Amino acid sequence: MVGSALCRRLKRDSRTEVITRDRDVLDLEDASATARFLADTRPDAVYMAAAKVGGIHANDKFPADFITRNLAIQSSLIQGAHAAGINRLLFLGSSCIYPRQAEQPIREEALLTGPLEPTNAPYAVAKIAGIKMCESYNRQHGRDYRSLMPTNLYGPNDNFHPENSHVIPALLRRFHEARESGAPTVTVWGSGRPRREFLHVDDLADACVHVMELDAERYSSQTEAGRYHLNVGTGRDCTIRELSELIAETVGYRGDILFDHTRPDGTPRKRLDVSRLDALGWTSAIPLRTGLKETYAWYTENGPNRD
Repeated sequence: MVGSALCRRLKRDSRTEVITRDRDVLDLEDASATARFLADTRPDAVYMAAAKVGGIHANDKFPADFITRNLAIQSSLIQGAHAAGINRLLFLGSSCIYPRQAEQPIREEALLTGPLEPTNAPYAVAKIAGIKMCESYNRQHGRDYRSLMPTNLYGPNDNFHPENSHVIPALLRRFHEARESGAPTVTVWGSGRPRREFLHVDDLADACVHVMELDAERYSSQTEAGRYHLNVGTGRDCTIRELSELIAETVGYRGDILFDHTRPDGTPRKRLDVSRLDALGWTSAIPLRTGLKETYAWYTENGPNRD
């Protein structure tokens, strides 16, 4: 999802050559193969969009996969870029790096100030390691490796698996299938009370390019010489209940919405403070309602096979 959005955004500039490899051609968990690829191609900059991701259920069920595979991907790319003499790199993390009870909205300084959300702690630890790797290569080797922490993402090319996907694609599929089958109710996991912030993946891609095009002095002005990552989001959140109702409206489902209180809620609230990125001249442009309509239209054409 993120990689394809980045390609769309980067290709808008006719001067940019976008170099990619499918996962069946290059295994990013293979450090030697990744290092050879980077040494052979020598790109001017690396955008790190690759990761193993999933929703609460997947994170809770496969913790070893999430920490091991993400650490391997990050180490291969960051070490490989440095060895190939590539000075510019962008690492993408996740807002789950922050403590479960972080003060809202969450500032970048909240990192490592409290316990993580248990259901996705292994994934969060891997992403924190990626941030610290970038910071360490900057300090020790003078690299310009930057980090962005996006809030919850959605959009075209998402994973719509009914159990292992994130909340928006999972609910879009669930409400779509309920409408198609005429089901009188749809059950949503959790209480519906947690609040979440959602960012369209095309907005994220635009933020990535914006941040990478900033000169070093301006970037440092908001990251204290590279010691901080940057949050990227909308700065607005909603409850899972409100999201469910908006998705039902988007899909055209008119039955009842039930909430399964036996399922975990995860973090009670997660809204990012995006003032640092705002000060650097970037804000999101795609409203949630508009983004959901576009994503649902994509799903009806492509999504049922995107498990």
